[in-house]
Amino acid sequence: MGYTLIIAEKPSAARKIATFLSTGKVETVKEGKVSYFKLEHKGNPIVVVSAAGHLYSLAEDTKTQGYPVFDIKWFPLYEINKEMKHTKQFLEVIKKLAKNASDFVIACDYDTEGEVIGYNILRFACGQKDAKRMKFSTLTKPEIVSAFENAMPTLDWGQANAGLARHMIDWLYGINLSRALMSSIKKAGIYKVMSIGRVQGPTLKLVVDREEQIKNFKPKKYWELFVVGEINKQEIKAQHTNGRFDEENKAKEVYNKVLNKNGIVSQVKKSSKKVLPPYPFDLTTLQTEAYAAFRFSPKKTLELAQQLYLSSYISYPRTSSQKLPSSINFKAILNNLSSVKDYSSWAKELLKNQKLKPHNGKKDDPAHPAIYPTGIIPKNLNNDLMKLYDLIVRRFLATFSEPAVRETLSVKIDINGEPFAFSATRTKEKGWFEIYEKYLRLDEDLFIEIKEGDSFFNKKTVLEEKETKPPKRFTQSSLIKEMEKHNLGTKATRAQIIDTLYQRGYIINDPIEATDFGIATVKVLEKYSPKIVDFKLTGHLEEQMDLIREKKKKADELIDESKEVLKQVLSDFKQKENDIGKELKQSFIETNKKANSFGTCPQCKEGTLVLRDGKFGKFLACSRYPKCKFTLSLPKNANVKPTDKVCDACRYPLVKIRYGKNKAVVTCINPNCPKKNKSEEEQNILKEEAKSKKCPKCGAPLVLRKGPHGYFFGCSNYPKCNYLEPLAENKKS
Repeated sequence: MGYTLIIAEKPSAARKIATFLSTGKVETVKEGKVSYFKLEHKGNPIVVVSAAGHLYSLAEDTKTQGYPVFDIKWFPLYEINKEMKHTKQFLEVIKKLAKNASDFVIACDYDTEGEVIGYNILRFACGQKDAKRMKFSTLTKPEIVSAFENAMPTLDWGQANAGLARHMIDWLYGINLSRALMSSIKKAGIYKVMSIGRVQGPTLKLVVDREEQIKNFKPKKYWELFVVGEINKQEIKAQHTNGRFDEENKAKEVYNKVLNKNGIVSQVKKSSKKVLPPYPFDLTTLQTEAYAAFRFSPKKTLELAQQLYLSSYISYPRTSSQKLPSSINFKAILNNLSSVKDYSSWAKELLKNQKLKPHNGKKDDPAHPAIYPTGIIPKNLNNDLMKLYDLIVRRFLATFSEPAVRETLSVKIDINGEPFAFSATRTKEKGWFEIYEKYLRLDEDLFIEIKEGDSFFNKKTVLEEKETKPPKRFTQSSLIKEMEKHNLGTKATRAQIIDTLYQRGYIINDPIEATDFGIATVKVLEKYSPKIVDFKLTGHLEEQMDLIREKKKKADELIDESKEVLKQVLSDFKQKENDIGKELKQSFIETNKKANSFGTCPQCKEGTLVLRDGKFGKFLACSRYPKCKFTLSLPKNANVKPTDKVCDACRYPLVKIRYGKNKAVVTCINPNCPKKNKSEEEQNILKEEAKSKKCPKCGAPLVLRKGPHGYFFGCSNYPKCNYLEPLAENKKS
């Protein structure tokens, strides 16, 4: 007698699916390092087995070194990637189990990637053309049982074809464009691993364009006029209603007119405004909020959210929806959350509502709802997972809550015919703020008793000269949002694209800076092959893939269309390859020189300190060696980067040092710098400051420590916890 073979995406998901579906005991069978599960569901035999993510990948059918490459097919992942040898065991077990299966069910994540994973296993390992499809958004028993008993009769062919088309197009663009770049720079005499792709190129252009805006920004002076004084013995600061004065003469004229002059309150207004609850989290908003609250990178947030999902604590995180459908059992979730001390009072209050209706947003996703807690209470979460879980729970609770009400007091003051104004805002009714306030950044101003006709006593008149500022650099969080705005990549791939740009040396730091090499790469491509960095081309392809998913366009049509565009791009590139290589080579040399240059030699004042490799590790040496033999050792196991700044105490270069994943510390490279020696009194002050601090990783108290690069705060739980924090003076440097 055959059995139903259920194929899950990850081992942890397979175990949960087996446990939830079983109406008796679950038998775990282990072959090597791969486990599968035997069970019965209502008398019917079932075997649940898992993949390990993708088990197949695209590669050249006939291997070549050059480009263009269009002859590709799917191969088992272990055959083309030595680091994925473990996937061979998964495939062997699946193939063995498929022989005796009577029917097949795909239970991979319900999105385009999950559909591709499941379909490839089905056709290549199981020899099947189709299968039933389970659709679920949480790894909880009710949803898994329902997904199995009401499984779709076929795969979601819209998702499958869209996913296959994306893989094909992305692979063709990535391999061909990357090889073209590497070929061009190799012909110029340099070997450099480079990559560019359909989404990478336009994303890098976003960063480079912003860098150019900052570089070319010309600040303009403007003036702001303030008065500081008292109304009814309460000190206030008011600004001239003109806001910015573009002309200094006009600003000074008004300044002289009101200098030492008192005034009178000419208008008092109070207004209230409802602040509606937030929308439920989609992935992008979760990544943005987690960055603001915890400084988690988008990639880290997705990894943490995936762990919470696989542990059944939250719904599927790779969603673009801001809607929670009424089909979700909100009451059951709130009942469970009411047992948790931190959420109990809010959950119980919400349960009093006869109709639980979330404040949904406009964005939707046909595959999954917005992110929400399942109501299964977590156990033994580490600090970072608990932070993200708390953020998701509070957001969920807030969406069902009452609006908040903010009250604003607006006051106008007349001083010798010149209008000044100030305002204060406070929360009148907390509403959803009460639940979410730890993640809000709200000013709560003090209201003063004031009425029209009250006197203003002018104590100080201030004219401030200011300059307009350039646009801010992208953070990883804001770049994710900008990518979404331009339809670059998908909710699941954007964080990885940014990570790749870091790995390739195109961008550094956060806020993100484009390196000279990143800038040059974009400029060269814009000059010789602009389609590679074109937003519109990538956005068009994304729109077309959405049409495939909706079964309004055939995948083969888009793949053929993309190949034709790519062939033209590569043909143009090949004709200009030598020129492209020369320009890339020059920028690469300059970037390396800058990255390895640590400022003027403090001994001879003529040479430059450059990074060298020695017998005992990296060190700095004067570029005028052997004329100048000055050297400085560098700390082992640390990432050291120049800062273009010098120490104000000894004039030695300041460097940025990062140990592992700890925060970077800006410090003077001079081991004998006066700043690195603290008096006993200074040490005592810092020790007291340390007592007021807690380690954000483990909660233990911080203590003052001294290393080769000066004082810092470190975790008292060292070496179990290696958290360190620079002193305020180093943070500012």
